[in-house]
Amino acid sequence: MEKRELVVIGAGPAGLTAAIYGRRAGLDVLILEKGLAGGQINITDEIENWPGVPHSTGADLGRAFKEHAATFAPEFRDVAVEGLEVREGRKIVVTEKGPIEAGAVIIASGASFRRLGCPGEAELIGRGVSYCAVCDAAFFQDVEVAVVGGGNTAVEEALYLTRFASKVYIVHRRDAFRADRIPVDRALASEKIVPVYDSVVERVNGTEMVESLTLKNVRTGEISDLPVEGVFVFVGTEPNVSFLAEGQLRRSRGGWIVTDEKMETSEEGVFAAGDVREKPLRQVVTAAADGAVAAMSAYSAVSEEQYLDGLLLKPDEVVALFFSSIDEEQMRLSSATEAWAAERGRAVVVVDGYRFRRMSEKLGVESLPAALLLHRGEVIARRHVTVPGDLGLLYDRSLER
Repeated sequence: MEKRELVVIGAGPAGLTAAIYGRRAGLDVLILEKGLAGGQINITDEIENWPGVPHSTGADLGRAFKEHAATFAPEFRDVAVEGLEVREGRKIVVTEKGPIEAGAVIIASGASFRRLGCPGEAELIGRGVSYCAVCDAAFFQDVEVAVVGGGNTAVEEALYLTRFASKVYIVHRRDAFRADRIPVDRALASEKIVPVYDSVVERVNGTEMVESLTLKNVRTGEISDLPVEGVFVFVGTEPNVSFLAEGQLRRSRGGWIVTDEKMETSEEGVFAAGDVREKPLRQVVTAAADGAVAAMSAYSAVSEEQYLDGLLLKPDEVVALFFSSIDEEQMRLSSATEAWAAERGRAVVVVDGYRFRRMSEKLGVESLPAALLLHRGEVIARRHVTVPGDLGLLYDRSLER
């Protein structure tokens, strides 16, 4: 089976930033992405909130991210991820081209636009129903269209559509848009934009192409028909986690992956970054920050595993003392144990079990301090330690073998 130190799932801002930081830290990095690198920003017309760049198109910024990451020479692989398995601590990414074992995994698969789920929507996708104004706006030159949603994406895409359509209705279920003030002010000032508040789409109508929308006023219950030739849907997002099994990794309502401040998930050595994780703000800048943190956390995990594997798991026989570096008495015990062993010409590996928690858990250390006798990674004996001499029984056991 192919083995890599760090596998990054997704090549959006979070994944590409993770690749940059991972490679700078010296890790072997493999990026898995099916299709175009850059993520959702590729279908964003304008980006005005990336620090240091007052204005950019999403495609240009996505291309710059990819080019920047490529200078550090990670491997890019065009492949679909089909699953993630953890077998006895081994992390295996299952792809359409075969499995890959990883020292650490960063899930940066992003999010996708949510569908309305009403009758007619699925049947007319590509025939007037769209989720990308930048991609499809030019097909609606001088005709009336609708945008469904009230957040930043909906309002900004409606503004973009005014370059092509003769009129743009923004259908929103509330009585005011949720978007930021600047895009809302621009939209309300446009002669081509018509807000349709307190309304939801009940049905998308049409045979070969979109012909109209059936709307329902959520306050009055009134049903009306809105003639349009296109409808652009921007009603939120959902995480791209279809490759995860049901119940795999801790997730919040909506399926977003829950992480700690180090971006680590509920599975040791598996991290998540960017729009796929539970967070209060999903923006390019927060995705990039997540990617940096996740990469450095992954580096620590991989380095720790490699270092401790060499000390504890690969030698034929090892006596080890696990202690806590935040306990002064245990700190003194560790120093005394090293001196005691040196005086007797015996080798001992002293491990900070508080810092290296993964290895402590891996070897079944439930409380500190503790001493273990290991044979090629297998725990042969263990005992609680109060004084250095307590290790003597483990050395005797070693001699008996």
